[in-house]
Parts: sequence; structure tokens; C-alpha cells
Amino acid sequence: MAMPGLWRKVPGWLADPLGPLAIRWSYLPRLTPWLLRFLRSGSTVAKVEATARALRALVADSPERHRLLAEEAGVPELIERHGLLYIFPSRADFEAEALSWRLRHDTGVRWIELDENDLRQREPSLDRRYTFGVLIEEGGNCTEPGAYVAALVRHAVAQGAVLRRDRALGFTIRGRRLQAVRTDAGEIACDKAVIAAGARSRQLAREAGDRVLLETERGYHVVIRDPEAFPRTPVMPSDGKMVNTMTRPGLRIAGQVELAGLEAAPNWKRAEVLLDHALRTHPGLPRDLPRERVTMWMGHRPSTPDSLPCIGPASGCPDVVHAYGHGHIGLASGAMTGRLVADLVGGKRPVIDPAPYSPQRFR
Repeated sequence: MAMPGLWRKVPGWLADPLGPLAIRWSYLPRLTPWLLRFLRSGSTVAKVEATARALRALVADSPERHRLLAEEAGVPELIERHGLLYIFPSRADFEAEALSWRLRHDTGVRWIELDENDLRQREPSLDRRYTFGVLIEEGGNCTEPGAYVAALVRHAVAQGAVLRRDRALGFTIRGRRLQAVRTDAGEIACDKAVIAAGARSRQLAREAGDRVLLETERGYHVVIRDPEAFPRTPVMPSDGKMVNTMTRPGLRIAGQVELAGLEAAPNWKRAEVLLDHALRTHPGLPRDLPRERVTMWMGHRPSTPDSLPCIGPASGCPDVVHAYGHGHIGLASGAMTGRLVADLVGGKRPVIDPAPYSPQRFR
């Protein structure tokens, strides 16, 4: 997420009530160490090149891995391969993001450029202010993430996993060896554990001996049921930084970044921004859209300042493995992360090099 020169844009984003970024100023003192590290992580091209390579290793074959998982879980219809379409008001707007696209190209991403006519033919629902598009054909999407996760859980249980809904509090460790996970319902005896608690992983990481810089990028979502207009391909408008995807429940618009911690109440104005942008992106949607057809919710992205997740053994106990902090690409990188964690827990040769994701890098 951090890029050279990004700090110049932040004041404008914060001043714009419709902008993609918001900060709760009361939370700023706690946020400052994360923000400083965030800016430093994107301060040079060399740093973001290294980050891009590490992220590509997590997502390169994501659609195929998820397709296979969905088939195993009996829900192949939930993974689709329609690509991802970035849309711009002009080619000049695309060229203004040259570094981002160069990083994609250098890590193996390929795309097709669409002029205004091609864009109209492919996506007739789009507002005519968009005249240039970039289609990444390898992209995939999940048509109902909640149903997909539920199917994976059922599949795991069918294979012998036991599902317990307790609150994890910490670990019982003796001589750097794990004895149990402590929960609000008592101890669970075990010799291996994985911390995969998303934005709430920081305290568990500390219990295992590591202080990680982990924040929640609160993301807002809007779903429009039975939309009159929608994109055929998942679409990312450059002027809104929010993805428009047709899902089974309806047209889903996801985006925005609000830095306000785990406990603050949602600011539903951020979701209204998404809805307004969707209405302007797809003019065929009625401006007087009935509210009973609109669902809004907010979730916590677990985000590190350098955009890389924490994956690897804990300092205080190698029997505990970190697996969180994927920010905006949690679902996309989840399949490879699961494979890597399974290798680490099972003592196998890792499928990819885990070094870039070391939880100890924040020391």
C-alpha cells in the first residue's frame, strides 16, 4: 500500500469527505508508530519492489488454488474466473500510476488495454466518464465469501477436524514448548498452534513472544440486491479505489480505509460514500434506490505497515506459527498461506520462502 511520494496525497485524501482514507484523530497517538513505519516501508522504489515480489509469491496462482479447494469442499460454483478490470477516466490517469503497473509487470502480471470503444462493448453499464480500461485476465473472484468459508469449515470437520467456538486468551508454554492454548472455556492441550485471528492477533502474538505492528484498516461494504445495472467483470474504478463485483447476494462495493482501531463504532458515512460512487459509476442504478435493497457492513482488515503478512514460527515458542496481517488480499493469499503454514507446522520444506513474512522483522 505504501509507495514513494504517497505522503503528498494523504492530506488531500483526509480533507476530502469522499476520499478513500479517513483517520479518527482521537486514535492518532496509538497509530503513530504504525504510520511512521508505513511511510518508511514505501520510501524507496527498491523497498516496494521487494514487497511486490513477496506479495506475488502469495497470490500468483490464487484463482487455481481456490478453484481446487472449492471443488474439494463441494462448492465449485463459488469461484469464478472473469478477470479484473481497472477503469480510468483517461489513458493519462492510467499512466499517472506508472510505478504500480511497472511493479505488476515485473512480477509477471499481464494485461490487455481497452480503448473507449472496447470498454463500452465489454461493460455497457459504466458511466461514460471512463474512457480507458486495463483487463487482468488471470484474476478470479468469489461470488459469496461467507458461503465459501462455511463450506471449507464443513469440509474440514468432515475430514476429522473439531470446531470449537471459544475465545483464545494465550498459551501455556514450558521450556519453549507448547503445552496448551488457554481459552475462556479452559485449556486445549496441544503441541502445535496457529495464530490466525486477523486484526485481533496482536495480543496472541505477544503471548508467543513477538511484538508485531498490526493495525485494523477498517473497510466498508455495500451490497445492492437485484441491481438494475452491474458490471460483467469485477471492476476497480481508479477515481474511487473501490471494487464493484456482482455476487450471489447482489452488487457488492467494497473499499475505503478508516484507521480507528478495533473498538470504535462504525462511521456509516464511509459506506454512504461507497453507495454514492456506485450510483455514479453505473448510471443505470436508480438514484432513489429503495433502502431495503441495500445492506451495509464494516470489517477489520488486519494490516501491517509494510503490506506483508506475518507468517512463521513465534520467537518464544516455535510450536506456535503466525498467520495473519494480509490486509487487502486476505482471501486472495489465503490458499497459499494455508499451504505454507501446513508445511511449517508439519516440518516439511516450505512451498515458498517464508523469510519475507517473518513476524520478527518489526524488532
